[in-house]
Amino acid sequence: MLKGLGGIGDMAKMMKAAQEMQGKMAELQEEMARTVVIGEAGGGLVKARSTCKGEITGLDIDPSILVASEKEVVEDLIIAAIKDAQNKGQARNMVEMQKMTQALGLPADFKLPI
Repeated sequence: MLKGLGGIGDMAKMMKAAQEMQGKMAELQEEMARTVVIGEAGGGLVKARSTCKGEITGLDIDPSILVASEKEVVEDLIIAAIKDAQNKGQARNMVEMQKMTQALGLPADFKLPI
């Protein structure tokens, strides 16, 4: 009799799935904010720690390179290590997002807003 009401159940399923996805996205964002990667430069003489969300949490500089005449080199190594850490964090974030989209039955290259 009421043919159109079958769509309401489908809509409820979609809403529930959307809420579940939103919850999983929030969990993944929290995990990425806690996950730390280490970037290196100068063969490990400078190391930067960063979350996968890009927040720099630490820096380790080998004392052997702290020579006043090499100030510019040290600065360049610090920048390179930070960039390396941020790139590793972004790569890790992308891998985790791809896993999530595939688990949801979406194409691997589907971009979720994170």
